[in-house]
Amino acid sequence: MAGDTTVYDCPLLELPRVENRAGNLTVLQPGWNCPFDVPRVYYLYDVPGGSTRGGHAHKNLRQLIVAAGGSFEVLLDDGRNRRSVFLNRPYYALALYPGIWRELHNFSSGSVCLVLASERYEEVDYIRDYKAFASWKALHRAEGSSDGATEVANRSSATG
Repeated sequence: MAGDTTVYDCPLLELPRVENRAGNLTVLQPGWNCPFDVPRVYYLYDVPGGSTRGGHAHKNLRQLIVAAGGSFEVLLDDGRNRRSVFLNRPYYALALYPGIWRELHNFSSGSVCLVLASERYEEVDYIRDYKAFASWKALHRAEGSSDGATEVANRSSATG
């Protein structure tokens, strides 16, 4: 439930690696090691030093965030708790669920942030103002709304 989702519900997943002298390979496949279908993929790159990306939450969207190259930090906020996750390996993915505010910062030179999203882009799904997010979160927490999110227990078992 989006109202009940906390920063501690966002696991860091170790993805399978096929190691080879000629280079390594990691596969993300819905239904196997990706807990949702992936109708949208995007990536951030050439982010200037000192810049922050993100600065929003989603009402329904789920994501996997991977440092495909370089490194960056993801600050997670559920309206009560904050947690920071440092990503610097392409075989780790941070799973993000609805109702979590995120900010990406401390990008290394040449970093690439790969994002797999559970939905196509819909502006109405975004909460771009932190005060509005805090109000939305408190309202959904109080109502116990399911607002399209999967229960945390189901997410944990689906992601390993």
